[in-house]
Amino acid sequence: MSDVVRVELEGHVATITICRPEKLNALDPGVVAELTAAFASLKARAAILTGEGKAFVAGADIAAMATMTSAEAKRFADAGHRLGATIEEASFPVIAAVNGFALGGGCELALACDFILASDRAKFGQPEVKLGVIPGFGGTQRLARRVGVGHARQLCFTGDILTADQARAIGLVNGVYPADELMKEARAIAGRIAAQGPLAVAAAKRVILRGADVPLTTANELEAQAFAQLFGSDDQRDGMRAFIDKRQPDFKGT
Repeated sequence: MSDVVRVELEGHVATITICRPEKLNALDPGVVAELTAAFASLKARAAILTGEGKAFVAGADIAAMATMTSAEAKRFADAGHRLGATIEEASFPVIAAVNGFALGGGCELALACDFILASDRAKFGQPEVKLGVIPGFGGTQRLARRVGVGHARQLCFTGDILTADQARAIGLVNGVYPADELMKEARAIAGRIAAQGPLAVAAAKRVILRGADVPLTTANELEAQAFAQLFGSDDQRDGMRAFIDKRQPDFKGT
C-alpha cells in the first residue's frame, strides 16, 4: 500500500487507516482503488477501518468531482460500490472506528462496514443534496437498511448532520466513546471477534448479509444450511470438545 492507506496487522486483527489528513481523508478515485485493493488482499479475522487526524472521511473529494462528466461520475460511483461490496463480502467483520467527520462518501464507507463505533467528536451525514447530487456510494440504500426508510429520507433530503449521540439514537452507531478511548474500545471488540471460530464468524456475516433481502423462510434456510456446513470442521470439533473439557478452543479456521 502507499502512504495514503496504511495497513497494520497485530495478531489476527488488522487496522486500516486512511492517511490523507490534509484533505480530511477525502475519497478520490485513487484512494477508493487503494482501499479496495487493501481489503481484497487482507488476511485477518477482524479489521478496524479508521482515519488519520480529525476526520474518518469527510466525504468524496469535491475538487476531484467538480469537473467530472456523467460518464466519469458513473465510473466513480461504480468504484465506490465495488469498495463497499469488497468490505461486505470480506470473510472477516470490519468495524468502522469513526474518529471525526463521516460525511457523504465517508458515511457511506462506514455503512459498508459491519458496524460503527464513534468518538464523541464524530459527525455523520449525507449532505450531497447541498451540492446538487445524491449519495453515490450506496448511501441511499445502506442507510435505509441500517436506520429505516424514514430516517434515511430525512437525512438524504435535508443534508442534516448528526452528532455521534444522535447517530446512536437512530441505530446508525453501536457505541460512542471519548475520543482518546475509541481505538482502545475498537481493538478490544475486534480482539473478542478474532478469538472466536473464524469459519463461524464468516458464516454469520455471510448469512446476515444474504438474508437481509430475502423472505424470512428463505433466510432461515440459509442459516440452517450454514449451521450444518460448519459441522465436521476442525473448528467445530475442537470448539465443542473444548467446551466439554472446560478449556479454551484452538481455532485454526479449518
